[in-house]
Amino acid sequence: MAGQTTVVMTSHSSSGTWTTGICDCCSDMSTCCCGFWCLPCMQCQTVSQFGWCFCMPLLDCCLLVSCCLRKKMREQYSINGSCCDDLCIVCCCYPCAWCQMNREIKTRARAYTSTVVTTQVARS
Repeated sequence: MAGQTTVVMTSHSSSGTWTTGICDCCSDMSTCCCGFWCLPCMQCQTVSQFGWCFCMPLLDCCLLVSCCLRKKMREQYSINGSCCDDLCIVCCCYPCAWCQMNREIKTRARAYTSTVVTTQVARS
């Protein structure tokens, strides 16, 4: 009879800041191009990857969805900031704010690593 042991290791990065700046569009050209050519598509992709309903950005009148998403991302990823900061950034540069959030989700997804180690012990 064989026994099995499984160990799962995960790592999260949390520096208290966004991994990219608001104007770091050149750090991820695919996000930049998608945000420029089809912002609504990128917004739907971003909220979907974050775990929200993909149609939420379509309800973004008064910038409420944008600010709520930034707030939730800050809370989940332990990023410093305030609701006032979020509102100012979204108001000043709406597409850049969405591109930054999209890059953050991509970066955090890559930084989140899982390693599974499995060993089997054979008994005679």
